Amino acid sequence: MKQKSRGVILALIPFALMVLAFQLVPVLSMLTGSFQKADGTGLTLGNYLHALQSAYYMQAIKNSLLISLTSSLIGIIVGLFCAYCITRFTPRVRDRLLMLSNMTSNFAGVPLAFAYIILLGNNGVFTLLFKQWGWSVFTDFDLYSWSGLILVYVYFQVPLALLLLYPSFYGIREQWREAASLLGAGPWQFWKTIGLPILTPAIFGTLGILFANAMGAYATAYALVGGNYNLLAVRIGSLVAGDVVTQPEMGSTLAVLLGLTTILAVYLNHLMVRRTERFGAKALSKPDVKTKSSRRLWTAASEEVGQ
Repeated sequence: MKQKSRGVILALIPFALMVLAFQLVPVLSMLTGSFQKADGTGLTLGNYLHALQSAYYMQAIKNSLLISLTSSLIGIIVGLFCAYCITRFTPRVRDRLLMLSNMTSNFAGVPLAFAYIILLGNNGVFTLLFKQWGWSVFTDFDLYSWSGLILVYVYFQVPLALLLLYPSFYGIREQWREAASLLGAGPWQFWKTIGLPILTPAIFGTLGILFANAMGAYATAYALVGGNYNLLAVRIGSLVAGDVVTQPEMGSTLAVLLGLTTILAVYLNHLMVRRTERFGAKALSKPDVKTKSSRRLWTAASEEVGQ
């Protein structure tokens, strides 16, 4: 037994070294670097005061929060409908669509930015083609602006939301749909009373992941707008590896603020998930509904859960 335990410990050593080298050491280096002075002579809180008092850095934080929140909400709404549609297909078609969604969600960074520049840039294929046809579809559209960033972010947010949401639809049993139909409940009443409460924890969980994914996106935004649009991830990169001057201590400070913002968003999302789960369990045990058909629908669903 002792030899087996030693073997397990020895097998975990490479994994522990990988975690230490690529996760813990960079985090510790970032934390310590955020408290260092510019000349490296000592520790200070001035970096955080400067970051929070600077209108330039606060604008970068605000822009990143707005873009992340907007793209996450659009991604969760579109991904929710797409995930439901995928569950309606046959297993063969569904597997192919999921494979396509998986590839699409990983198609990000510089290749995605260049693809959009080729298609929708100032001299993009569709831009010139529609202009030649006399269509004013992209006349006022600027790919290198807020709307362009949102469009590019939504591209990789929607398939990620789809992949995370579609398994939760299989938690809604077909017997509940049949019971709702037999008891006279329409589709809207079924989704309002049964479907959405069951899906809400998965929706909030996916929303937190999408928000963190958008906040940390760097390569796509940098390749698309460079330093022309003030984003937190791009600003951190310019401070750490700028072409003219570098300020690694400020880069570490902004990176810590970025991490704290993401952790706070994920924590609030976790609280909403727990609250929704408690609400759903309470509603299934003691439904508070007004119509008679809704009461019968909740009773049938509760009995089905108990089986």
